[in-house]
Amino acid sequence: MSEPAEELARPTSTTRTGVVTIEGGRRRRRQDRLATEEPMEIRVDEPGGVQRNVAVTMRTPGNDFDLAVGFLFTEGLLDGANQVRNVRYCAVPREEQHYNVVSVTVTRALPEFESSRNFYATSSCGICGKASLDAIETRSEPVAPGPEVSAEVLAGLPETLRRAQSVFDRTGGLHAAALFDAAGRLIASREDVGRHNAVDKVIGSELLAGRVPLSGTILLVSGRASFEIVQKAAAAGIPVICAVSAPSSLAVDAARRFGMTLIGFLRGERFNVYAHPERIAEG
Repeated sequence: MSEPAEELARPTSTTRTGVVTIEGGRRRRRQDRLATEEPMEIRVDEPGGVQRNVAVTMRTPGNDFDLAVGFLFTEGLLDGANQVRNVRYCAVPREEQHYNVVSVTVTRALPEFESSRNFYATSSCGICGKASLDAIETRSEPVAPGPEVSAEVLAGLPETLRRAQSVFDRTGGLHAAALFDAAGRLIASREDVGRHNAVDKVIGSELLAGRVPLSGTILLVSGRASFEIVQKAAAAGIPVICAVSAPSSLAVDAARRFGMTLIGFLRGERFNVYAHPERIAEG
């Protein structure tokens, strides 16, 4: 009789490793923690027993169900939470990749999508290759007007996000995204090796909670603001996006086109507004 299969360990957000630290010409061996990066395959189970392999993304384990649902929604493959019947890991619990395969069961078939998107997404760039803004204009309406946000509220957001980055404190190697209300109160935050994954996790958590569209909210991302992040925020109806670094030119074009306020270099009391400054209160 064969030995019973061992229970698989759920992957963690950090991984221990040995390093050699050199300081002042002296070497010292020690243990360090790194942000875990592992592939996650997103599958969709459609009515009639049809299963589709949608994408593989490199991510930091944790909030995997939020990531899968958020990705499907922001890429235009899901209309909303009412289309999701359940979300689970691989159906075979003892398979080696059990915790790296997430299946989303939906109530109706997905729309057809380009086969070039049905392959691989890196943690750093999301699903790339959209040639123009027209790729999202067909499925994203301009966001709703408002809210008006004070400069004082915006100035305090990075520190609030920083305090919420528990895994970053241990590794120094993760991006983060956070959702706030117009008064600067934290609604949700997520961390990941990929800034796009962090955004998908935040949006996915709110979608599953039935709170999309996210009108009246502010999205803050660590690092820069890319076109992909603006596209995902537009899909969720987020009117204000802030980044601690610079936006790309296409991100600015997209924000202007979809009526979104885009803020870059949010550091202390100084920041740049690249699109729709009317939401920033004067005085």
